[in-house]
Amino acid sequence: MRSSMLRFGLVAAVLALAACSSSKPPQTFDLNVPARLAGGGPVRGNLVVAEPSAVATLDGQRVVVRPNATEVTYLGDAQWSDRLPKLVQSKIVEAYENSGKLKSVGRPGDRLTVDYQLVSELRAFEIDAATGVARVELSAKVVNDRTGQITAAAIFSATRPVGGAITGLTATSALDQALAEVLGDLVGWRSRAGA
Repeated sequence: MRSSMLRFGLVAAVLALAACSSSKPPQTFDLNVPARLAGGGPVRGNLVVAEPSAVATLDGQRVVVRPNATEVTYLGDAQWSDRLPKLVQSKIVEAYENSGKLKSVGRPGDRLTVDYQLVSELRAFEIDAATGVARVELSAKVVNDRTGQITAAAIFSATRPVGGAITGLTATSALDQALAEVLGDLVGWRSRAGA
């Protein structure tokens, strides 16, 4: 019994010591949306923006860094403010709202009378460590909610140099700039593609 108590006390002390020596938590970063986005004229109808699908490496809060074409790592000192697909969905909605081009825009469950859905896939949202370039790629489809027909489809991509050492701040800033270009192209495309 005494031996068990001693072992329990030793384990508790080790766990308490480990808890006290925790490392600095990663910095948390958000993405920005330009206040005004260019594009075509107003488009009729209501648009619901589905959460983008993404592979497991992009479906989290960690900032992806690719040392080469087949290897995936993450920045240890940085994270996104939410799961990346949910964060990008939020920024797509915000970009359309800021553009004023649609009658209304929202997410599934927002109780809109849906005319069209924007279905997308987040294909890249990463830093290429070999070149020091941030890359964002989004595949998008506009689906007529009444017929299920795809009325338009396109792939949007943008790159931005990281500018110096790859840190949480430089990496997320470059990714933010690349996403801003993708969002501008997406909103302009949807306006030109019409309903």
